[in-house]
Amino acid sequence: MSAADRNERIKSVLDQVRSACDREAARAKDPVSFVHRFRDPKDQEIVGLVASSMAFGNVATIRAKVEEILGRIGGRPSEAAASLVRLQKALRGFKHRVFIGDDVARLIAGAGAVQSAHGTLGAAFSSHLAAGLTFQDALAEFCEAIRGAGGLTKGKSARRGPAHILPDVRRGAGSKRLLLFLRWMIRPDDGIDLGAWGVWGVPPSVLLCPVDTHIHKLARNLGFTRRKDVSWTTAEEITDALRRFDAEDPVKYDFSLCHMGMLQRCPSRRDEARCEGCGVKPVCRHWDGKLVRIRRKK
Repeated sequence: MSAADRNERIKSVLDQVRSACDREAARAKDPVSFVHRFRDPKDQEIVGLVASSMAFGNVATIRAKVEEILGRIGGRPSEAAASLVRLQKALRGFKHRVFIGDDVARLIAGAGAVQSAHGTLGAAFSSHLAAGLTFQDALAEFCEAIRGAGGLTKGKSARRGPAHILPDVRRGAGSKRLLLFLRWMIRPDDGIDLGAWGVWGVPPSVLLCPVDTHIHKLARNLGFTRRKDVSWTTAEEITDALRRFDAEDPVKYDFSLCHMGMLQRCPSRRDEARCEGCGVKPVCRHWDGKLVRIRRKK
């Protein structure tokens, strides 16, 4: 199979997964559903940042923890963000993985301060891009502003929580949760993503794919990357591969990859049972006849 035929086969399957998706059902199970509860763009930004920041671990636990945070801070998150002291009181005793209530309170308060300074978080992020910064540097500056305003500064605590809740993308980690937040805000409204930052002229073409273990494994199997780490560079390579299918909106395939990876429980080797019925099996590195023969010769 030629490279062009492989790409066409992969694109066809990814498009089929997107078109066949029950978006309402998918959204209901995803942390992004919390963002859709709100109509005020400022509330959506705060809730999106909180929900994405909590998004690692078991999905049911993530949803329970986000629900708990929202229940504690009240129905207008952007207004609650105005008082760090009140947030700290409301979130006292909260814990999720390495995060405690103070980490979440400072995240919300910092985001609220940036909103107050720029009007919205979208305006703040777009201002960094407009200044000519790369996507990575713009995101780093954006996060640094929130960290500084909320007191999530380096060296403030020996715990991992303050640094981990809003990571420094310049350190090279994949930063999946941050990229997930940007996807929600920037990609056009499709029933899952909100397109809330379209008004600020932030194009979806700048986005990088949020890479978790499911997407990483499937992307390696499809030849999008050979890297074994889930790093920023890995996310760049996977997104570059997806640009072959849609240069203007490559990350729209994030959902398809994630859905397929979880549905098939995509393995790291040939697995007759788990690979049965997978649409990209003919172009997977574990099943492509030519590639298999080459490996056997070695």
